[in-house]
Amino acid sequence: MRLVCFFVVCAILSLYFGSLPRCAGAEPPPAAPKPFGAIPTARQVRWHTMEFYGFLHFTVNTFTGKEWGEGSESPRLFNPSKLDARQWARVARDSGMAGLILTAKHHDGFCLWPSKYTRHSVKSSPWKEGKGDVIRELSEACKEFGLAKGVYLSPWDRNHADYGKPAYLDYYRNQLRELLSNYGPMFELWHDGANGGTGYYGGKGGTRSIDNKTYYDWPNTWALVRKLSPETVIFSDAGPDIRWVGNERGHAPETCWATIDAEGMFPGKADRRVLAHGTPRGKVWRPAEVDVSIRKGWFFHEDQQPKSVAELCDIYYNSVGHGACLLLNLTPDKRGLIPEEDVKRLKEFRAVLKATFAADLAQGAKASASNVRGGSERFAASHVTDGDRDTYWAADDPVRDATLTVELGKKVRFNRLRLQEYIQLGQRISSFTVEVHDKSGWHATAKGTTIGPRKILRFPTVRADGIRVHIRDALACPTLSTLEAYLAVTEPADNKP
Repeated sequence: MRLVCFFVVCAILSLYFGSLPRCAGAEPPPAAPKPFGAIPTARQVRWHTMEFYGFLHFTVNTFTGKEWGEGSESPRLFNPSKLDARQWARVARDSGMAGLILTAKHHDGFCLWPSKYTRHSVKSSPWKEGKGDVIRELSEACKEFGLAKGVYLSPWDRNHADYGKPAYLDYYRNQLRELLSNYGPMFELWHDGANGGTGYYGGKGGTRSIDNKTYYDWPNTWALVRKLSPETVIFSDAGPDIRWVGNERGHAPETCWATIDAEGMFPGKADRRVLAHGTPRGKVWRPAEVDVSIRKGWFFHEDQQPKSVAELCDIYYNSVGHGACLLLNLTPDKRGLIPEEDVKRLKEFRAVLKATFAADLAQGAKASASNVRGGSERFAASHVTDGDRDTYWAADDPVRDATLTVELGKKVRFNRLRLQEYIQLGQRISSFTVEVHDKSGWHATAKGTTIGPRKILRFPTVRADGIRVHIRDALACPTLSTLEAYLAVTEPADNKP
């Protein structure tokens, strides 16, 4: 009976005190900023964190020396003597790549898996007596070495008899079903923009013209991909998940918005300037991917050599450093191995990046801001130096101009600065400057426009005890999740053979 009375009294007291007005110091913390404009999906956020992954161009072209096969090549040409997908995956992992995308079918139509819908595949080749499956071997290797995997499936097929006819769309979708249902998760599906033209269609040379806006029925084709593999990001000139940067040189521009207005764009047709720069206040989140080959060509050629470490570093800073992801192509040779000189170059490249980004010299440093959202610790400036890229500083809604100051506590040498917005709430910052502090005061060091998923700034080495980022303009109240400082090792000017 006493226990019952106790609970009754507790209930009455709870109702009474719960009805009292809150005291002045007990206001709830301010809400997070409302999302601004287009924002990324969960699969796009995961893709952003990958930053750097590899392409593998390998098919009958490797044995003919062509960049684009004509569709007339015999499957018997495909006969690598030492194909080792484990070598591909090991090299990718040791190079710092997060995944690999393989040309499962290039424009020539030859399939690197034993598709039940065509004989023009590895099952008609002498490799492993027609019982091989390159996709299977790569899938197992990626799993072993902790890599994500993806596939390139050319919409254009210069071999198939029905290309250009409605029946080919069924064939293409059946191939998607095979690849997305039988080999485990795919992180990315890659569509080339090349469509229609001459080929050896069904064994007879000719030209097939299509309306590349309507022929592939992209909305329903992509709906099939979403059904089979909802976590897969889809790449083409204009998305629907990630876009081409508009060139194959390995460079995204300094101003690179993750949002675009994509009306009128589709695989094979897009405005290259829009693809490169994006669109502030764009209607869709469709960030850029930078694709470039380690050699001049996309497929292996005996007379080509890999890019120098200096060139690869420049590509990295102008792709990953400008907020895009870097897709670096590797070219397995006729043996089915990544050439030794390429492996050596990738190892050297990795060593430079690993040494450069080994230690964040700003982590744990005291940070303050000219404005903190609601004065709340939830959005404090300290989040930019806490080593956690998922926490962030935010300003009050009316703010478009703000400064963040980081006190390093001692003189520190550095020449790289990595900044990152909290993109889950949209991309906001459109102009900023960076100053550093030494015994003679504050000095301008760098400036930029967009930040978005990340911006990595390069500048001559400074010795400073403070860093100040002045956000000069933003489309909405700014956020920043990271401010990281690094000291790069000396990059060789050139180490071409």
